[in-house]
Parts: sequence; structure tokens; C-alpha cells
Amino acid sequence: MKAKKIVALLMATAMVASLTACGGGDTAATNNTADTAADADDAEEEADDAEDAADAEESDEDYEELLADIIPEETVTLDVFDQLANYSGEQIGWFGQIMLEKFNVKLNIIPDPDGVYETRMESGNLGDIVIWGNDGDEYLQAVEKGMLYDWNEDDLLADYGPYIQENMEAALQKNTDISGGTTYGFGFDVAVDPNARQDIMYTWDLRWDLYKELGYPEIKTLDDMVDVLAQMKEICPTDDNGKTTYGVSLFNDWDGDMVMFVKSTASAYYGYDEFGFGLYDSVEQKYYPCLEKDGPYLTCLKFYNTLYQKGLLDPDSQTQKYDGMIEDYQNGTAFLNIFNFLGSAMYNSEAHAAEGKAMYPCPPADAQPIAYGQNIYGGNRPWTIGAKTEYPELCMAIINWLSTPEGRMTLEYGPKDVCWYYDENGKTCFTDLGKTVKLDNTAEMADGYSGTFEDGNFKMNNTTWGIDAENPDSNGDTYNYKKWESFNAEPGSEIEADWREVTGCNTPDERMGQTNYRLAPGTTYSAGVRSDELQVVWNQVAECIKMNSWAAIYAESDAEFDEIVDKMISEAESYGYADCVAFQENEAKIRAEKENEALGK
Repeated sequence: MKAKKIVALLMATAMVASLTACGGGDTAATNNTADTAADADDAEEEADDAEDAADAEESDEDYEELLADIIPEETVTLDVFDQLANYSGEQIGWFGQIMLEKFNVKLNIIPDPDGVYETRMESGNLGDIVIWGNDGDEYLQAVEKGMLYDWNEDDLLADYGPYIQENMEAALQKNTDISGGTTYGFGFDVAVDPNARQDIMYTWDLRWDLYKELGYPEIKTLDDMVDVLAQMKEICPTDDNGKTTYGVSLFNDWDGDMVMFVKSTASAYYGYDEFGFGLYDSVEQKYYPCLEKDGPYLTCLKFYNTLYQKGLLDPDSQTQKYDGMIEDYQNGTAFLNIFNFLGSAMYNSEAHAAEGKAMYPCPPADAQPIAYGQNIYGGNRPWTIGAKTEYPELCMAIINWLSTPEGRMTLEYGPKDVCWYYDENGKTCFTDLGKTVKLDNTAEMADGYSGTFEDGNFKMNNTTWGIDAENPDSNGDTYNYKKWESFNAEPGSEIEADWREVTGCNTPDERMGQTNYRLAPGTTYSAGVRSDELQVVWNQVAECIKMNSWAAIYAESDAEFDEIVDKMISEAESYGYADCVAFQENEAKIRAEKENEALGK
């Protein structure tokens, strides 16, 4: 191919020389010379494109040959130790079938309830693929104790992760830096454009049909939201199955150092990010400890207690798990969810739309939801490989495929050409089946894939590219279907048309962009390591905060709420809460420095 390029350039040069010699000083000859020079540039560009395409094709063929050598003849089960998983056991359904078809593997998902991490560390074997909830203390312990596979050993990354190596350089470098100079993986939600923001996920999804029926009352504050939810319960006392409705439905599976829904509501209302035992404001670069009286955490804790006292919080919230909460939103049991992926994503099925029902963003006017900057360095949930795996090449090949545009699209929307495709203009489109199952994940799959879409959902619960990153295989689309031209051309229902007319927006993120959101830029910040002594204290404080926060949510009166909160503060302080706050305040200074670096300050 290089020889053909040289020949093309020589021919073009010869044409220019010939015309120049024949034309003398004639203007036409000069113009012809200029045109021919342009033709030569075009020929060179075409030759470059052809060479690049040929090189890429050759590289793809070489990679496929490498893959053929590592695909096992007999099906292999890979253990995926996954701190983000809401599921335990074999990956089933359509994604399980794809793993069998492409790699002849089954994936055994191992979540991380209390004690599992410690047990696996003591055993000396974390698993084959290892996915982390953050790149802080536990991850760094695994690095220190040699529990993870070096991605550069025996050219593992270069040979079996070429797409990652070529396209995620900054994310790989971040991991190398935080891991003491060795590359063990990369973080989630990698971005292409460092100057763009992600879609806001704290969308305050509310039952818009009920809001319309109430006459679109003003919602300015959290108290106003409580009043509107109470009115909704009056006009809609039962869900699709005749079950009692509530304002919100929660679960505790994702509680970390604090109760997840409480701290996330602070992120949705105040725009502050979860940060150890508290929240961090990237705009003012200020840290708010969670037990600060009248601070963001305790204010949002009171919001949920108020809902409970008024009969607007599902009483099963503390005991039900993720799946129970999902069923509630699928069935219309609850009217509000601050997250788009738990609210509208669960409720907005084609069946509900046909009935004139839907959830859409309706944030309080005073809300300043957090917006995360797209991060070329990746987030804090690394993809890694266990040091004891017998199949490092296979693990790397799987992670590499998940990092390709096809893999990223597949984990989000299902198999290519079955659920989605690119049209003649390179635009991303759903098939009829793909749109149906995305809007209703209880719908049955087809075309050789068994079970419902939900059965086969990607159980690893992590991402490679950010949902709002540009998909290079498309013609300008991102991985986010809510931004596709094909999806947004016209309202999908009468209730969506009403929401568009009232808000003047065509997409949820356009509506959230109207809020006074607070931007948290993408940086290379990674949480520091706590000493063993501090970790003991930290665990006691975390348990105290979570246990008492739930107790406060279920307080029967304001007086009981205040009593429980005072008890929580007193107990936390006796465990060493002040030491935890001091550690986190120092972390806030480090984070601010990293933010200033990212913003060029």
C-alpha cells in the first residue's frame, strides 16, 4: 500500500511539472497548475486514507488470529469479583449468550456484601476479572499485596487490549500513577472530550401525568415537593397492580459510608458530591461533614423522614433490596426518583405511554444538581484482572471488547442488528425490538436470544466509555440514546409532547441544563489511603451513621427525629468521627488542587 501511495504522488508531481513547462507564464496554465497541485494533495490524502484502512484491516486480522488462539475449546467459567454488582451467580440471558458466542465463557458474578472482600483477600485470589467500587483504600491494598495482574506483563495490554491501549491513554496513565507506577486497569466512564459535561443523572423524575392533572403546581423547595407528592397520592392511591402508592421507594443495597439516597439527594439538590463522611462542593471547593447541623446531609435526611411521617415513603424501603425498588418504579408504586436510571428508565414503557403516563424531569426550582465533567482520565471504579487468573489473555480480550464501540453499545442496548444498528448516514437507531426492550426491560428478547431484556442485563454494572462520550463508529452520536436524532425527532407519545410543550425542551438533559447546576470537573484525583487504625474507626463511624440514619428516617415525630440525630452525633464522636473529618478535610485540599490543575488555574 505504501508503494501505491508513492506511485500516486510521483504521477501527480509529473503532471504538475509537465503543465508548468508547457504553459510558461499563461494564467490558465497557472490555474491548471494550482488545480493539479490540489489534485495531488487529494491524491495524497486518499492514499493516506487507503493506507490507514489497509493497516487497520491488517491489524484487525492479526488480532482475530490472536483471539482464535486463546478462545477455549471447552467452555470456561470466569469468576468476576464485582463490588458494584447487584446480582450473584451466572450471567444469564442475552449477554450470557453473547459471551458464549464470542469467547466461549460463562461469567460467574460475585458481589461484595460485608466480609467478602476480606475473605477473598485472605484466600489470595480475588477472581479472574475484578471490578472495584472505587480506586481508594481496598483497591490500593490489593495493589500492595500483589493481588492484581500487571497489564504490561508479557505485553498483555499491547497484544490483547489494543483498543484500550490506543484510545484510553490518559485513563491508563491515571491508573499507573495511583498504583505506584504499574498499570493494573482503568477507571469507568472514560471520555473523549475533556471540555464537555456528562448528562445530569439527578433529574428529579416525577410522574408527569399526575403533575399535569394537578395543574402543574409550583415546586420550589423540598417542602413543596413533599406537598405535591401528597397531592399525587390523593389522586392516585394505588399502582398498576392495586398496591398502595407512595411518594418514593428506597433500598439500602448501595449504602456506603452514609445512606445512599440521603447523600444523593444532597447531590441532586445542593450540587455537592459524596466525599467520605460528607459532601464536597467543587464550585466553592468546600467540604461539608455529614453530621453538620442544618448541613446538606441532615437536611435531606429530614426530607425523607417528613415523607415517612406523611405516609409517602414505602415502609419496606430499608428492608427491600434493589430488585424490590425496581419493581415499585416499574409498576408506578412511587412517584418520584432523583435518578434518571431508576425513575423514568424503569417507568417509561411503551405500555405506560399508551396510557398517557410517564416520568419526566421536574426539579425543584431551588435545586442546583451536580453535573459531572466528562473525564478523559476515567472515574474511580477500575476494571482490573486478578493476579491468580489462569486466563489473563481471555480476561483482557473481554475487557477490550467491552471498550470498543460495539462492546459499549452492546452492554447498554443489547446485540447489534438485533436491538440497534447504524443507518445509511451512520446515525444510531433502535430496531423495533431494541426500542421496546430499552423502554421496558421486562419485554421478551427475540432473534435467537432468550428471556427478557432484564434477565440478560449486563450484570457487571460498570462501564468503559461514559454514556455521553462520542461513539466513533457513528456519525456524531454519543452512546446516550436520549441524544440520538433518530430517537428525538418527534415526541414518542402525547404525554411526552405535553412535557416538551410545558418545558420547552426536547430532551431531559436540555431541561436539566436550565437549572443552576454545579459542575464537578473530571480530574486525576483518587482517594488517599487510610491507616489501619483510622480504618477501624472509619468502619465503626460508618455503621453508626447508616444505622442511625435509617432509624431517623423512620422516626414517628420531629422530636424523635431530633433525638435520634443527636444520639447519632454523640455516638459517632465517641468512635472518633473528628479524626475521620480531619482526614477528609485534607483530602478536600488535595481534590481542590487536582481540580485547579484540570481547569488550568
